[in-house]
Amino acid sequence: MIDNRDENFPVNKLSLVSFLCHRKFGIGADGLILIQEHEEYDFEMVYYNPDGTQSLCGNGSRCAVMFSQSLGIIQDSTTFYSIEGPLYAEFRNHRVHLKMPDVNGIAYHKEDLFLDTGSPHYVRFVSDADRVDVYRTGKEIRYSREFSPAGTNVNFVQKTGIKSLFVRTYERGVEDETLSCGTGVTASALALGFKENQDHIFIKTRGGDLEVTFKSESSGIFKDIFLIGPAGKVFTGKIEIP
Repeated sequence: MIDNRDENFPVNKLSLVSFLCHRKFGIGADGLILIQEHEEYDFEMVYYNPDGTQSLCGNGSRCAVMFSQSLGIIQDSTTFYSIEGPLYAEFRNHRVHLKMPDVNGIAYHKEDLFLDTGSPHYVRFVSDADRVDVYRTGKEIRYSREFSPAGTNVNFVQKTGIKSLFVRTYERGVEDETLSCGTGVTASALALGFKENQDHIFIKTRGGDLEVTFKSESSGIFKDIFLIGPAGKVFTGKIEIP
């Protein structure tokens, strides 16, 4: 997470993103976020996957909101700009409530589901998510001809209660399992809502606990989607850019 309001970060040098995200030779991260000035909104969030590609990042957006508050840019609520356009977020009970883009359809792929929550997501319900080989199976689906050439993120979802899920995600651009994917958690929650007519889902990931609330206007059409969870600073530091 970088305060780039002075625009010193060389965005034309995308190899730098991969270097900084590298877990052995850089800092180590599942993505890089720049906080920048914007003429119409409180700030702009620019998100890069470790491979330099761009997409919407749900948990990254929540972290960007928390970081911007720590910088004094915002207070209790904000409208900021992202690759998906303007997004709204607010703080309630020490958690960030992020309003996600509307979802205008869900497609079946045999028994699995596919939808776009700002990033494309394939959702497969399984009986035991801990036993899934997320890297191998996720990679097969991500690079399958069906989703070529852009590929897709892949979620393995275990129902743990009437309104609760355990989710593991293979993330496109990271090309591995991530411990918590906000757009994937949102897609998984909407998939359960689509199948079982729920509107408030509690999700456990290996990276922490989240909630998703939403309104279903018709089959596969969702509005007022909120991704909810905490965000906290882990560390601050400096690095010399080669």
